[in-house]
Amino acid sequence: MVAGELRGRRIEAPVGGNTRPTTDKVREAVFNSLGSLDLIRDARIADLFAGTGALGIEALSRGAAHCTFVERDRQAVHILRDNIERLGLADRSRVVIGDVAAHAGQLDVDVVLADPPYDFDGWGRLLDGLKASFVVAEAGRSLEALEGLTESGWKATRSKRYGRAWVTFFELIEA
Repeated sequence: MVAGELRGRRIEAPVGGNTRPTTDKVREAVFNSLGSLDLIRDARIADLFAGTGALGIEALSRGAAHCTFVERDRQAVHILRDNIERLGLADRSRVVIGDVAAHAGQLDVDVVLADPPYDFDGWGRLLDGLKASFVVAEAGRSLEALEGLTESGWKATRSKRYGRAWVTFFELIEA
């Protein structure tokens, strides 16, 4: 992990190309920004398309109260659970096995961390189905254009490129 109570601890990742963990550089930049916005400490987090759990575990390391991880790949879930257990986070975590679309709308959280495969094209539906006020979206392209395409009133407040990854912050704007 980059910072917090688990700083310097490593997480395991599955062999193969099905899971693409967020790099340390991107995690550090994202969580430094979230920390400056005071969005992590004591927050309820959802890590969607969790993979290894790197994003949610980083949030827990930096003081989040709880994280729900949603992942459908069985191999990734096995490693995710091992990472959570080995790092002593089981009491602040829940792992949901299944498709994100089927579970995301049922999660009552403060912040959503979403890092799907880069070819994911369901961003509008995903954002419209969330019960959260802030979303960090990692994608293979800029997502700023989604701002006017969702029905829920999401506003892209920040978008930055890190190599192949684009990270966009979305805030729910009340009508």
